[in-house]
Amino acid sequence: MKKLMMLIAIIALGYFGKDQVISTDTFDEDIAFSPITVQEDATYFGDLILVDSEHPVDNSALPNDVVALSTLKATSFSFDPTIELSGQILQPFYKMIDAANADGVSNFIINSSYRSQTAQQQLFETMGTDLALPPGYSEHNAGLSVDIGSTTGIMEGSKEAAWLEKNAARYGFILRYPPNKSHITGIQHEPWHFRYVGLPHSDIIAKNNWTLEEYLAHLQQEKSITTHIDGHQYEVIYYDLTDSLNIPVPTTHSYKLSGDNMGGMIVTIKS
Repeated sequence: MKKLMMLIAIIALGYFGKDQVISTDTFDEDIAFSPITVQEDATYFGDLILVDSEHPVDNSALPNDVVALSTLKATSFSFDPTIELSGQILQPFYKMIDAANADGVSNFIINSSYRSQTAQQQLFETMGTDLALPPGYSEHNAGLSVDIGSTTGIMEGSKEAAWLEKNAARYGFILRYPPNKSHITGIQHEPWHFRYVGLPHSDIIAKNNWTLEEYLAHLQQEKSITTHIDGHQYEVIYYDLTDSLNIPVPTTHSYKLSGDNMGGMIVTIKS
């Protein structure tokens, strides 16, 4: 297939205001693209799936790479031996905690991460609708979130919370339920609940003070975002799978796919 211009996938540039942190630079027009066909259920899988009261985790997308923290290498944080973590977030999570330790911040405790549907049902029955979500409607069921606390006391206001607020996005994590956003997320502020979305998405979300809902809505509307992080250029492109299961992907650059759990597919290109 001949080389295509990026406009095959995005609308005209210029939709970002001067106060936005996102660059409007385009990729080299000589990037070569080739179409691939994704499966109909592809929207249920990936780092960027939205899980909330209206978008449960699809049964086909439940993680199958879960490991108990107690079986892993020596850790620099506290945790209950029953806690399990999805392999999908294991490496970036350890990298983040190791970086915090190197900065002298080390009083972390992991209170929860992956939860099975059964465990979520038990929590829901015990805590009630005000404090827990029904099975399938929690990000913990997808294995993408981790509840992080401080052994020194409550998480909010702790050194651990301050470090994560400043640095978590560098490792692909976002504070999923920030203050003053419950009208968007439907969940009250949880200073302990961190969600993995990966780079560059975590960086874009953090710098714009967005929630995951706001980020996905922006992508659905604008179709493309370009940004630069640590010497790399990223192009994030949104496709509506209800239009077609065929999407163009680059043949000359690395890329990653993620569904949004709402009928969309997101292609992240790295240069």
